[in-house]
This record gives sequence, C-alpha cells and structure tokens, in this order.
Amino acid sequence: MTSATILASASPLSVALALAAALAYAVPAAAAARLSHRTARAALLAAWLLHGGWLLYSLLGDASRFGFAPAVSVTAWLVLTAYAVESQVFPQLRARWALAGLGAAAVLLGLLFPGSPLPEQSSPWMALHIAVGVASYGLFAAAVVHAWLMQRTEKDMRLAAPTQSGLPLLTLERLTFRFVAAGFVLLSATLLAGFFFSELLYGQLWKWSHKTAFSLLAWTTFATLLVGRARFGWRGRKAVRVLYLGAGLLLLAYVGSRFVLEVLLGRSV
Repeated sequence: MTSATILASASPLSVALALAAALAYAVPAAAAARLSHRTARAALLAAWLLHGGWLLYSLLGDASRFGFAPAVSVTAWLVLTAYAVESQVFPQLRARWALAGLGAAAVLLGLLFPGSPLPEQSSPWMALHIAVGVASYGLFAAAVVHAWLMQRTEKDMRLAAPTQSGLPLLTLERLTFRFVAAGFVLLSATLLAGFFFSELLYGQLWKWSHKTAFSLLAWTTFATLLVGRARFGWRGRKAVRVLYLGAGLLLLAYVGSRFVLEVLLGRSV
C-alpha cells in the first residue's frame, strides 16, 4: 500500500491532528534561535499535547493500528515527556530544538506508515505487555539523547567553549545511566512476560524469532553496560558506545523486524 493510499484512507481527524502536531514541532525546531524561551516552550507543549492526542486516537480509536512507525512515534513522545519532567528540575537543560525535530519526524513517519490493524480478539494483557515494551524503548531513547548531549558537552569542554546542553557533564552522565537502569528493568519485565506468558499473550508457546534474538542481544548488552559501570567504572566514550550498540540492537528487535514486514515485504504478520 502506498503512502498516498494510506493518507487517503486515514481519518480526517487523524490527519489533521498529525499535521498540526508536526507543524507545532517544526516551529521550535526551525526557529529556535529567534524564539524567546517562553514562546519556544509553549510551541513544544502544544506539539506534545497534539502528538499525544493523535496517538490516543490512532491506538484507541475505531481503527486501531500499530507497527514500526507508531512505535517510533510513541517512543519520541515518551522522550519528550521525560524532557518536560526533567526541564522542571533542570530548567537550564537545552535540547528543545533537537527534540522538536525528532517529534516532527516521528509524527510524519507514523502518519505515512500507520501499521497494521490490531486484532479485535486478543488477551487483555496484550496492551499492557506492549505498553511496558514501548516504555522501555522510550527510556532507552532518552538515555541515548542524554548520551549524545554528554558527548557534545565533552567536546565543548575540550574546545574550551560554552556548553550547549546547559548541564554539567557529570549530571548528564548520571541521568544517562538512570534512564538505562530504568529501561533495563522494563525490558527485563517485557522479556520475562513474553517467556512465561507467551501462550496467554499471543495464543502460542514461546518461539524463537528475529525479534526475540535481537531483544535478548540488547538485554545482554545493557546488562554488560550496567555491570561494567558498577564494577569497573565504565564511563565516557566506552560506555556511550556500548549504549549505542544496545539501543541499535533493541531498535532492530521490533521496529526493524516490523519495518521489513510492513514496508519491504508488504505483510502485516
């Protein structure tokens, strides 16, 4: 199915919400330097609310769908939620333009590739299982954003330039690993639920797949990172590289496999 066909068949309200959210995100992303702090923050808040409303309508409306692009969109929204909470504690944190650009891209991607219809007859625990899994994606994505900010801050320090992130390097590092630890807990819960309750959740016994293999590889990578941090004091570039590796493997687990099925192979299952 082409993007034009998808847009033509989508609900007018869904399209309107998505385009409004993308436009609201584009304002602070494209004109960050020319906007006041209050105006940029208001635009990002409006975009976040529109994005959340569109996600609720897409996931809980009459034609509920989910797939690789909606997973990316929910992940981006969760990262922005984490930023909204964090900015209350650290008002000097500056990542608004980058996150606004991420939000706009995620919304448009979700609009173009809305995924497959969710089955009407499924376990009531399936929604919770998916929610926990996507929440782990969001936490690891937030960790990646903080690691990126950490690298930028480290580079600014080496060049004796003002830090663009607005936070000290050690604070960013501490926040990065807090997000990794929280994401690891939720990822562990997701994998355990899939292993012990797969028949209840999916109507079939546990079976190996590309998604399972990449998820376990990601779990192992994050576990290694946390152990390396606790036992050997891993930090800086080494820790960031391991984090990026784990995030890449996790991205391949669901988003990557669904992208191949939905876009490259044109299948829903």
